[in-house]
Amino acid sequence: MSFVLAIDQGTTSSRAIVFRSDISIAATAQAEFPQHFPASGWVEHEPEDIWTSTIATCREALKKAGVTAKDIAAIGITNQRETTVVWDRATGQAIHRAIVWQDRRTADICAKLKAEGHEPAITGKTGLIVDPYFSGTKVAWILDHVPGARERAERGELLFGTVDCYLLWRLTGGEAHATDATNASRTLLFNIHTGQWDDDLLKLLRVPRSMLPEVKDSSHHFGDTVPELFGGAIAISGIAGDQQAATIGQACFAPGMMKSTYGTGCFALLNTGATPVASKNKLLTTIAYQLKGQRTYALEGSIFVAGSAVQWLRDGLGIIRQASETGPLADKSDSMQSVYLVPAFVGLGAPYWNPRVRGALFGLTRNTGPAELAHAALESVCYQTFDLWAAMRADWPDAKAAHVVLRVDGGMTASDWTMQRLADLLDAPVDRPMIQETTALGAAYLAGLAAGVYPEPAKFADNWRLERRFKPAMSAATRERKLAGWARAVKGLLASDEGEG
Repeated sequence: MSFVLAIDQGTTSSRAIVFRSDISIAATAQAEFPQHFPASGWVEHEPEDIWTSTIATCREALKKAGVTAKDIAAIGITNQRETTVVWDRATGQAIHRAIVWQDRRTADICAKLKAEGHEPAITGKTGLIVDPYFSGTKVAWILDHVPGARERAERGELLFGTVDCYLLWRLTGGEAHATDATNASRTLLFNIHTGQWDDDLLKLLRVPRSMLPEVKDSSHHFGDTVPELFGGAIAISGIAGDQQAATIGQACFAPGMMKSTYGTGCFALLNTGATPVASKNKLLTTIAYQLKGQRTYALEGSIFVAGSAVQWLRDGLGIIRQASETGPLADKSDSMQSVYLVPAFVGLGAPYWNPRVRGALFGLTRNTGPAELAHAALESVCYQTFDLWAAMRADWPDAKAAHVVLRVDGGMTASDWTMQRLADLLDAPVDRPMIQETTALGAAYLAGLAAGVYPEPAKFADNWRLERRFKPAMSAATRERKLAGWARAVKGLLASDEGEG
């Protein structure tokens, strides 16, 4: 039993990866599933689609790897965080489609909580801001809008869970209703200091305690799959939300280590150790992982637009045919021009959290063309990462003394040009790993750790392999000039916000 199966259940697809005991990949499988947009700003998934795509990819990956259930030591689950499912305890049937993390329908509930002055207390306990992003207000919305749901929940007939919890319940045939501390920390219902569901928050958001899963360590025996799913029972021994799983997959176990994942958007997490750091710069305080009852915390910042800026160049402007052309094109740009793209296509994320502003280009000249726009798009991701890092340093005094290591993953990291510019602007080395499947690897590691396949964190960190380190090579004067230009561009954009919408 030297294999571990990782389930990576994402926003647009479900994936399964079989890892060997040396963390190499034996097989992968992936299946996309439909997104539903029933109203402006609403995003839903059919829970049954999440389930069937997950099972299908697991079976396909096992088949490709040439292994059976008896060869798999454990299953690890990582998932799109905050997405909310409510289902019937007796039948397993969801009472409403899953409300996805991107969904904004509870904006009015959040506005009311803020207006009533509840945000400081909520943030103090959860480390989160009051925003429709998180699960708590989504549960309340389902209970209020599905006929009879609130009464049924009060009678203990309904269960709530994030996607990991829902999959665990289905995989174990309803035997296990549990989640891990990282997913619990994204609900607005969990006190990250006590490690418990919080009665005051449950009362405020009107969520019955009987709906909630048991919260366990991220590496823990959660239950066993029913034998008929995979031809034999398999232990489920690891769970973590996707960004936390990537942090683990990148072996960011020491305080001061930071990982940044570049997909459609970008999520950066900075390990702050055993101390939760309260942000003064609109970052989130979250649980990075919990092992042997010990919580490790992180500061998290999210950027809404990273890879989607490159998609805009391709699909919106038509100046490239594929993403890989962007770096070579940017390399041809006119060094005398200073063009800045502030890609606030859907507002600005951390550390600004302004959903109303929209994107802008600054510094255009008559000679600005495709190369300069490609340069500005790639650079915008680096500048936004710098803003997150600056906010993290301001929030966590130890960051100044800590030896900063930025480990990167995600589609955009394939661009050497972008990674070099990131190192230049951060004035810090940027490490790109051999294994890019860091999210799935994190889930596999947590499961394999509990099952005895993988070693303790320090030893696992020794297995992390560098593919390439990008070292800063820009002069201090150039860096300061460019960062000052970016700061002026953001200031100009924020000044354009007249509070519409």
